[in-house]
Amino acid sequence: MSISQEYKNPIVRQAADPFVYKHSDGYYYFTASVPEYDRIEIRRAKTIEELGSILPTVVWRKHMDGEMSAYIWAPEIHFIDDKWYIYFAAAKANDPKGNMFDHRIYVLENLSPNPLEGHWLEKGQLKTNYESFALDATTFQHKGVRYLVWPQNDPNIKGNSNLYIAKLSNPWTISGKQVMISKPEYPWECIGFSVNEGPAVIKKNGKIFISYSASATDYNYCIGLLTADDTNDLLNPLSWSKSSVPVFATNYENNQYGPGHNSFTVSEDNQTDIMIYHARNYKEINGNSLDDPNRHARAQKLNWNDDGTPDFGRPVADLN
Repeated sequence: MSISQEYKNPIVRQAADPFVYKHSDGYYYFTASVPEYDRIEIRRAKTIEELGSILPTVVWRKHMDGEMSAYIWAPEIHFIDDKWYIYFAAAKANDPKGNMFDHRIYVLENLSPNPLEGHWLEKGQLKTNYESFALDATTFQHKGVRYLVWPQNDPNIKGNSNLYIAKLSNPWTISGKQVMISKPEYPWECIGFSVNEGPAVIKKNGKIFISYSASATDYNYCIGLLTADDTNDLLNPLSWSKSSVPVFATNYENNQYGPGHNSFTVSEDNQTDIMIYHARNYKEINGNSLDDPNRHARAQKLNWNDDGTPDFGRPVADLN
């Protein structure tokens, strides 16, 4: 694929919170929240555009009750130490407190070389430093250390979720104390809900960048950016700086509304950084935006500025 060629968006329909991982076997692996929020699916294809025509493989389904029984959100697939892992968030169908959205983070493990095969073992809840609403976990490695980044609610901080980072002793266990690196504070982060969520990590040009999503999941949803020097202590909140404006937001001209919850991958020729994200192609939503299934997954080239920072551009128009 030529890097000047645009992807034919959307790449996968009705696939919110899309995550794409390109493995050493040359395949792209795709996960996302399905409209029913009741299972985890994986798609595998040799090209990004082929993902939409591939029949997904269901690798896990929600429990009937108790933990992991409702609102299965935002799975991510990672290959760590020769094993496959899926991070996802889930709530309880009959929560004793009556809160249907009291999510926690959970982890699955698969020893098969092909994650569409083998057995996905439930490693249980990924315990953070305190029990509260948590979701959208992602992981990355830097200088031999593996980190987890995730949103969580702190009852002592106004808002719905802040972003935290911690070291991992293994893929399902954090080590030491979690550190808050961002909380909703700008007006564009607090429309409808005060939210920092959906973190995604990309390392380049001596920097570590964490994109994240903010505000309610309607047309106000948008992406902000955290930046740290890759020589800094990533567990020091002062190492991170935040963009004062969204780096990616609704594009009325192209009919792209509420772009967010992105991930990063690379092009088929491994030469170009690609952003995967979801958006709707209409503004008005009937009822709760979480019940609207039409957050489609899209792909777009990520450009880079002369100073080494990412240039997200604007959401491109649908091509099909």
